[in-house]
This record gives sequence, C-alpha cells and structure tokens, in this order.
Amino acid sequence: MTFAFGLTVPLAALAELSNDPLLGPGLRTRPAYDGSAAQHIELVPVVRYFGQPWFVRSTQGVLEGGVRVAIAPGLHAGAQLAYEPGRKTSESGFLKDHNVSDINPGASIGLQVEWDHNFDPMPITLLARTRQHTDSDLGAQMDLRLSAGVYRGGRVTAGVFTQATWANAKSAGSFYGISPQQSAATGLPAFNAGSGLLFASFGLLWSVDLNQDWVMVGSMESRRLHSDAARSPLVERGSNYYVSAGLAYCF
Repeated sequence: MTFAFGLTVPLAALAELSNDPLLGPGLRTRPAYDGSAAQHIELVPVVRYFGQPWFVRSTQGVLEGGVRVAIAPGLHAGAQLAYEPGRKTSESGFLKDHNVSDINPGASIGLQVEWDHNFDPMPITLLARTRQHTDSDLGAQMDLRLSAGVYRGGRVTAGVFTQATWANAKSAGSFYGISPQQSAATGLPAFNAGSGLLFASFGLLWSVDLNQDWVMVGSMESRRLHSDAARSPLVERGSNYYVSAGLAYCF
C-alpha cells in the first residue's frame, strides 16, 4: 500500500456538486499511470473550502488551491495552483523491466471557469480548467468536467460525471513519447506523441450522511486513453479504473 496523504491526485466525490466545507481522509485504488496494468492503493485527502476569495479542494479531479471570484450568478472565474503527481517507475513492473525513468511530482498553475446551476431537482457543475506545469518541459493540459446529481433519497445522494483532458505536445510527449535516446536505453521503439485528447472518463459519485457533522463519500471512474497516448509503446492497456471512498467532517 502506498501512503501519500495530501500529495496525490485526490478523491473525487459527490462533494463536487456542493460548496459545503469538508475535511477528511480517503482511500483510493488507481493505476500506476494511465495505461498501466499495475494497480495501487493509497491514502488521499477529502478537502473543500471556499473563502473570500481563497479556495482549496480535492473534489474536482486534482488537488488545487487559489483564488476565484463571482462574475455572474452561479459563474466563477479563478486561478489555481495544483499538485501534479508525476509517474513512479517503482510502481510498475513494465517500467522497471524497461528501465523507464521517473517523472517527478510537481505543480501546475492555471486558470478556471466554473458554472453551477440547479435544473430542479438536478444540480449541475461545469468546470473548464487549464494547467501549465511549472516544469515547462512537462507541458500543459486542459480539463473539461461535467457533474450532475441524479438521485437523493434520505441520507443517500448519487451523481455522475464525465471529463475530457487534452494535452499539448510537451505534456503528451513527456508521459507517452519515447525519444531515440530513450529507445536505446529502454529497448522500446521510438515514438512521437503529439498534442490532442489525452483521455476521456465517466464516473459515478455517492455520499451518505452519517449525521450532521460526518459524511461518507466515494466514486468509481473508468478512464480511456485517446490519440497518440493510446498508441504509445508505454501503454499496456487502453482503459483504467479508479475507485475511492472517504470519511469527511463537515465544518
């Protein structure tokens, strides 16, 4: 089991359809990297806080914090600093066998626009976000994420989400490209990964109110690689899954 509290791609939960503050721990199973056949379990944070104008959250696919302001009813714009987990060779037998180098964890900076609306009785959240890695060699990505609440009965709430993430050539190449020099060192064929749709995903969200102060949250996500990333020699399988559950305090 890998323990990386607060330093991983964080827990997604039904909390993303609400602005109520949350804080607590969660567990998640995820691939060593998108495209890997190896699966790992890790400790992840469940956190969300919106101040004036500061915010921090782990409920929209990445661990991020920054500032945001309302520009219209239900519409916010902001800037964020986000954690980027990188890739550990030690987590994948395939990477170890081919002597593929680590990609160190780091951070990204970017902009976002978020729209929240209730189509009674369905809450909707639409988020568009750009992320430029602070290491310029690791490039930039853009996320478009849509979440919708689909059920509420008693203490149980459920929803669905879908996300598409695009990568520029530097980002796709750093994770899925193989230069001629790397080909010689790894024994894998050289491969040029260009810009385009990196992955698309679909998931289910749930939460259970335990009492006024505590809530159980969780998610299941299926993620599929696209474009050059899906054709990379580093990819063992085109689809991966993420499953998470956590306990959060409502403050």
